[in-house]
Amino acid sequence: MIKKSLQDKLEGLERRLEKIDALLGNAGVCNDRDRYRQLARERAELAPVVSCFRDYRGNEDAIGAAMQLTRDADPGIRELAQAELKEAKGRETQLQQDLHRLLLPRDPDDAKNIFLEIRAGAGGREAALFAGDLMRMYCRYAEARRWQVEIVNSHPSELDGYREVVLRIIGKAVYSRLKFESGVHRVQRVPETETQGRIHTSTCTVAVLPEAERVDRIEVQPDELRIDTFRASGAGGQHVNKTDSAIRILHLPTGTVVECQDERSQHKNRAKAMALLQARLLAAERGRQAQERAESRRLLVGSGARSERIRTYNFPQNRMTDHRIQLTLHQLGDVLLGKIDAVIEPLISEYQAQALSAAADSAQ
Repeated sequence: MIKKSLQDKLEGLERRLEKIDALLGNAGVCNDRDRYRQLARERAELAPVVSCFRDYRGNEDAIGAAMQLTRDADPGIRELAQAELKEAKGRETQLQQDLHRLLLPRDPDDAKNIFLEIRAGAGGREAALFAGDLMRMYCRYAEARRWQVEIVNSHPSELDGYREVVLRIIGKAVYSRLKFESGVHRVQRVPETETQGRIHTSTCTVAVLPEAERVDRIEVQPDELRIDTFRASGAGGQHVNKTDSAIRILHLPTGTVVECQDERSQHKNRAKAMALLQARLLAAERGRQAQERAESRRLLVGSGARSERIRTYNFPQNRMTDHRIQLTLHQLGDVLLGKIDAVIEPLISEYQAQALSAAADSAQ
């Protein structure tokens, strides 16, 4: 049995889903595109949880009915009831695990598009060739999932490789599938130019960055501003400004100061000053996002040294090993063709298991 507090929460989610379904059938909501989109998104998140909860309740009813039948006078019915009870108990455990997994806090970036950056690391030309292999692997995976891929920036190397390539991948829940690809990818193979058959080790770094929300305008609240007027300076004469038409605006949260005294009208100066303030705040926000991306990239890929690998692609052994979860696949050809769900799914499962364990520890 699940805890009463969890059952209360699930019942509340069920009521919320029913309310959303009613709202989505309302003509007023249907005509409000933003509201409709927001509710539809919320429904998509709630529906799997509520569906699982309803399955759980149905299974609990089946357990109760089977337990009653185990006390029946007929031995044949008791035997059938015992088998049904065992099966329902097994489903109960799985449904409890599914409910806890579905209720894990969502990564707010999971639904976002990504920038995927691949850079050749240690290994010279071989590393650049491997960067090309990785780019094609991710492009094939994206194609299979019907995602859109754009090359944002690339620096090809000799032959068929890249010193660096940056892709933008657009589609449903891209970040949730590829966020564990960040790190150092190591390749072991015999280069075509190697005459003695020696295996060379090279690396590439991969960084997966969720696409930031586009910032076109910074919302500024009136209580965040201190606006002062003063008399504009000038050369004097008949055009000297005899009124306080110049404007100085201080944005209190950031300390940004702008002034405008070009116009004789205070209103025009104020409008120009506000436009300048918006431009400066926008530039600062975009700079902050760029700095965050650079820091995220640094944390994701480390230094690119051979010893920092998250995954090894061994060509002579047809083997791919993910060192974080000790997973080995002897299907390297399939992996390089973009069939990487076989490693992505275990990574997601491991992450969810760790999150569930952490949640259980905190609840004790």
